[in-house]
Amino acid sequence: MSREQDREAVVVGSGPNGLAAAITLARAGHAVRVYEAKETIGGGCRTAEFPLPGFWSDICSAVHPLGIGSPFFRTLPLEQYGLEWIHSPTQLAHPLDDGRAAVLERSVEATAEKLGEDADAYRRLVGPLVADWPKLQGALLGPLRIPRFPLALARFGLRAINSARFLAEHTFKTEAARALFAGMSAHSMLPLEQPPSAAFGLVLGILGHVYGWPIPRGGSQNIANALADYLRSLGGEITTGVEIKSMDELSSARAVLFDVTPRQLLRIAGEQLPGSYCRKLARYRYGPGVCKVDFALDGPIPWQAEACARAATVHVGGTLPEIAAAERGVWQGQHPERPFVLLAQPSLFDASRAPQGMHTAWTYCHVPNGSTVDMSERIIAQIERFAPSFRQRILGHQVITAAEYEHYNPNYIGGDINGGIQDFWQLYTRPTIQLVPYNTPDKRIYICSCSTPPGGGVHGMCGYFGAKAALKRAF
Repeated sequence: MSREQDREAVVVGSGPNGLAAAITLARAGHAVRVYEAKETIGGGCRTAEFPLPGFWSDICSAVHPLGIGSPFFRTLPLEQYGLEWIHSPTQLAHPLDDGRAAVLERSVEATAEKLGEDADAYRRLVGPLVADWPKLQGALLGPLRIPRFPLALARFGLRAINSARFLAEHTFKTEAARALFAGMSAHSMLPLEQPPSAAFGLVLGILGHVYGWPIPRGGSQNIANALADYLRSLGGEITTGVEIKSMDELSSARAVLFDVTPRQLLRIAGEQLPGSYCRKLARYRYGPGVCKVDFALDGPIPWQAEACARAATVHVGGTLPEIAAAERGVWQGQHPERPFVLLAQPSLFDASRAPQGMHTAWTYCHVPNGSTVDMSERIIAQIERFAPSFRQRILGHQVITAAEYEHYNPNYIGGDINGGIQDFWQLYTRPTIQLVPYNTPDKRIYICSCSTPPGGGVHGMCGYFGAKAALKRAF
């Protein structure tokens, strides 16, 4: 029996991409409804009260250079619907064993000045790309297409085509500069010896200079809430607590957009799609997972490097060789003894996240896909390496293993929060090789999740482009 009576378009999934798709359809004048299986909207943008009462932690995403820098989000009046960005004084800190920290400041010049003998190298590498960003963003944050600014893209590509390790070692001389770039590149979840891992470090560094690495006041849930409220203002509707299991439930909709990965699309809509396309979806590759650990603390993290207390985001992993070894080990099925840890400390800059005088810490590290290993002790040890007596600050903590992450959100196959590997073979060809990756052979069915270009991150661009594809073909 169909659930739809008067909706022209349906979006399955209320993550940032699903909501972006729905907004794009609604702005085009179409009646749209979003279905969400969970009781709360948000997908990777959810905030909840844990690990103790009064402590509010982000369940997945926490810091949002792509959110504030999203070309689509920047066209929306989200501030009018409660979204407020908070910028820490320093965008990113990367502590080292000698008590110093490499830092990403808002300006290229301020960052370069603190890199000593690598100052000029940093300016030469990053400065031109920051200036080019208005020309680059359209090519990098969307599907593969003929570039409007080929020279700017070529300048970026000559650097980005490398592995992060190669680019860092052939650009910088100091441990600090190499470590800073390694930490940003490790967001790719690729081995740092594998191209194009350098591209991820470059893009995140550029975004830090152009827009910053902010946190949303009150938590990442407020990104989803603002998107949802704006959608409702356009006449869109959202239904929570309803899991769509078959296309039969949506028989009257002219277009159905799925904010899901290929595995779920096959399960829900496989019977409507040709076998050849289904076989391509079945070959889609998922990458490493994450083990997430959130902490309730009785005070701020006691960092040795003072710069770490000025940054909402801290990359904990030591030197470039150490980070590279940890990330390479994950791809070899290992659980690193010294993992690369991504850490956010939002309560230093947003008092709403914890009781007065107390704090939260948000962390995760990369692990093999589907891992059931609790990495909390290894994460604590890594933090204590740069913040002695951190353990004594812990009031409580909560662990989500990679396998448990998939249970929380079926889009996180094996704990893969990027919706699939983002290497050369699956960056612009996700989920399959075709001119418009959001289309399926059925003109009613579209995929708009981070398993389409431009991939993982809270930016809504996959949803926007998925909806544009549907508008062109289904209406």
